[in-house]
Amino acid sequence: MVYLDNAATTFPKPARVCDEMCRCMREYCGNPGRGAHPVAMAAAGKVFECRERLSAFFGAPGADHVIMTPNATAALNLAIKGLAAADDCARGQERIHLIISDLEHNSVLRPVERLVRDGIADYSVFPTGAEHGGYGAEEILAGISRLVCRRTRAVICTAASNICSVKLPLREIGKLCRSRGILFIVDGAQGAGHFPINVAKMCIDALALPGHKGLYGPQGSGALILGGRYLPVPLLEGGSGSMSFETEMPPEPPERYEAGTLNVPAAAGLCAGLDFLTSVGMENIARHEEMLFDYAIERLGMIRGVKIYAPEARGPVLGFSLDGITPDSTANALGKAGVCVRGGYHCAPLAHRALGSEEQGSVRASFGYFNTCADIDAMCRVLLSLRC
Repeated sequence: MVYLDNAATTFPKPARVCDEMCRCMREYCGNPGRGAHPVAMAAAGKVFECRERLSAFFGAPGADHVIMTPNATAALNLAIKGLAAADDCARGQERIHLIISDLEHNSVLRPVERLVRDGIADYSVFPTGAEHGGYGAEEILAGISRLVCRRTRAVICTAASNICSVKLPLREIGKLCRSRGILFIVDGAQGAGHFPINVAKMCIDALALPGHKGLYGPQGSGALILGGRYLPVPLLEGGSGSMSFETEMPPEPPERYEAGTLNVPAAAGLCAGLDFLTSVGMENIARHEEMLFDYAIERLGMIRGVKIYAPEARGPVLGFSLDGITPDSTANALGKAGVCVRGGYHCAPLAHRALGSEEQGSVRASFGYFNTCADIDAMCRVLLSLRC
């Protein structure tokens, strides 16, 4: 089997991730924050270690600003919907205004649209120039600045697209937001682990992360990292392990946002994934992914009727289509031959409109540390057979 669907979830996982999760289940899988006995304390210690590691890796103010979530989608829902509640905006009152990019995944678009349907917010979309490989920082900032108004509460954008390798200039956007008194929320799903993201240096107020993609952790792991200026209103209430006689959640993060039992095996696996990423070196993984991207561009260029989207933007994600064959049919044919890619719209309709691929979507091949050029050769052999 050839696996080229790392933008969905990295696979295979490093051996140390699997080993640590199994060790957790065997030795210390108690309920963190719900007891003072050794197993509960060991579980709490591993969760705290995970917070510390994420805080250090992403430049957060401290471990208490790392909220554990099951994925980036849950983190984005908390950041976006909690933003509207924090603004004390309700039906009949003046709506808040949000700004998003034209590359956003449904994990951003749908929560924002929910606020629109609830009469809480409206939003504008800034262009990224993705069809040309992405605009420079100056053009991006000009596009955002034109949309800022008195009611603008936040800019929300992805660090990098999930259907091509276009990246956004986070540092420059963050500085603009900070200078205008606007919050900056970042979807780090396709950026975390691929290139440096620093909450403090980039003026990010909320960073949503999945553990199972570029951080090489397990599914069911993720986090929302707060920059220190913004506390969303909790979306969940329940047991927190402290202040049991209070009818509201604790006032401070992270307990304010973590109702119920945390996923300790996922936190253990995410810690091990960060170990792997640190030991190999994020910059080395990025170089490997770009080498594979360049090789894939070369090989796909030899096949008649292949269209590549945003080929100028090098990175771990490559979108393409085959003339006369739908992306879904192409992906299905590759899958039957043992080559795992994804075809269709990838939960990102805005991005497909921006790239001009909204009619049928695209085929997405996405690379990780464990891929080789032989994997791309295998994909291209199947694509060539579809032309015979």
